Amino acid sequence: MSGRLDEYVMTFSLYAKDGSGPPRADRQTRWLMAVALMAITTVFIVNGHDGRRLLQMCALVLPVVAWQLWPVRHVAWRTLRALVTWLVTVSFVIDGAVRAYISNTYQAAPDGSMVLGAIANTSRSESAEYLQMYWQQCLTSAIAVLVAVVLLGVCVRLGARPPAASSADRMAMGKGGRRVLGAALAACLMVSALGYISKPWRRLHPMVFWPAWSESVAGVRASWHHQETARQYALNDAIAAKPTLGNNDPATVVLVISESINRDNLGVYGYARATSPAMAAQKQVLADQLLKMRNAWSVEATTIPSLQGMLHLRNEEPSPLHILALARAAGFKVWWIGNQDDVAIENLHAKLADEVELVNRTPGRASASPDTAVLAPMRAAMADPSPRKLIVVHLIGAHPHYLLRFPKGANPFDHADDAVDQAMREQGRAAWVREFRQDYDAALLNHDSVMAELLTTCQKGAKPKEYRAWMFLSDHGQEVGHVMNHAGHSQSTPAGYRIPAFIWQNTPRHALPAGVSERPFRADWASMTLAGLMDIRWDGYQPSQDVLNAGYQWQAPTLGTPIKSFVD
Repeated sequence: MSGRLDEYVMTFSLYAKDGSGPPRADRQTRWLMAVALMAITTVFIVNGHDGRRLLQMCALVLPVVAWQLWPVRHVAWRTLRALVTWLVTVSFVIDGAVRAYISNTYQAAPDGSMVLGAIANTSRSESAEYLQMYWQQCLTSAIAVLVAVVLLGVCVRLGARPPAASSADRMAMGKGGRRVLGAALAACLMVSALGYISKPWRRLHPMVFWPAWSESVAGVRASWHHQETARQYALNDAIAAKPTLGNNDPATVVLVISESINRDNLGVYGYARATSPAMAAQKQVLADQLLKMRNAWSVEATTIPSLQGMLHLRNEEPSPLHILALARAAGFKVWWIGNQDDVAIENLHAKLADEVELVNRTPGRASASPDTAVLAPMRAAMADPSPRKLIVVHLIGAHPHYLLRFPKGANPFDHADDAVDQAMREQGRAAWVREFRQDYDAALLNHDSVMAELLTTCQKGAKPKEYRAWMFLSDHGQEVGHVMNHAGHSQSTPAGYRIPAFIWQNTPRHALPAGVSERPFRADWASMTLAGLMDIRWDGYQPSQDVLNAGYQWQAPTLGTPIKSFVD
């Protein structure tokens, strides 16, 4: 081992001296430089990423590192290669260092709304003050990056030396070994090529991500004035509608909005797997007091448009009222408790509330924030002494990736050979789809306990004569091998729109119509039902869109796929 190390040291010394070096060591040097580049970069990738993204980032940086193995003879091309390699690897190093700092310090991602908002709202003087306060942590990261940048520079400088004659450019290994190594490298480069073709992978590349991130910061700055103005208009419109209350007794209404829940996968809706035992127990105890809307539908298959329809009173065209603004204008104190980090949702909806509590600081599918994080702020909101309260709780539900929605090792359906799996086999579903279904069902089981706890919290501690109501629905469904080999959001199958919905009242404001739980229910009409639960009265109230009202009149929506019947 020491002899081999001495040989490498001699190789580097001679190579740096005259640019030639021992012929046998020329290709060895290039390999060593490539390995060193990859090792240095990987250290920072590991610090800034985890799980699948770690491998994706390694695949993205591999091509420029592997470029060092190609013997380039023209000095201009060698110089260009050295410069490009250094810039790319340095970008990965800085990316990993910045992500690691943000994650370790704030448990957040750089493209999270908290970080985007903080950067967008920071001036030069505030940045200087921040550095004065946290200079030690920043200095540690800066030194690590500086050392890595210098080492990368040394590596590409050595790799820029002219190669030896091709006849002497041999590796000190057998022909078979070179073939195996070459085949392995080729396979890795094929994975890298697929990564560059894939947009979700490609946008992680630092030279793509950070320019887009800068645009996002600028977009947040630009949108704030517009959104603040739009929210003020929404409040003014709600005040102009002159809403009143039909009853002045204390009232607490809770709206729980979940994510990506398909009612066909809930045991309480008749699914063969026990994915909702807690809600099934609630239904058994509460009986008809807890309405399970058998035929609930979203009219959108993705979150943002679904929430837009769900939280606006659709009859108020062309300027529909926002239900949160209407509730505030009617005298309700409004909370938004969210477990999704989304700039659009925060600005379009959450900030209309009096109190905003966002418990998730990682956006998109990478977030592993558990929905149990909303329970503490929910209890605090319930304890607030305000006489009339609207509490909106926005969950992450079963948002893909499903594996992130339940604790590790908590999947009782893993490798299940049950009626569900057998039915999927008979339908010709692929093995990977069946595995996704198992993970999805485990996510629903974990989500079930949060649903039941939120309902229980709403039921406890009511004041004398206090009216309480709890309404739950999902923004949209999921296709997980129901009618095709697909797992995820789906605009082209009914599963993308089939959602659960529950409504509970401690004392109904009026007698409920017979068969109300069998009525078809549209998520984009939910705000009218919510207004009825709050007993808000204004000229725009439409009983035909309130599913609990005797005057309810169903109108079938136009979805992205034909629906044979909206009633099962």
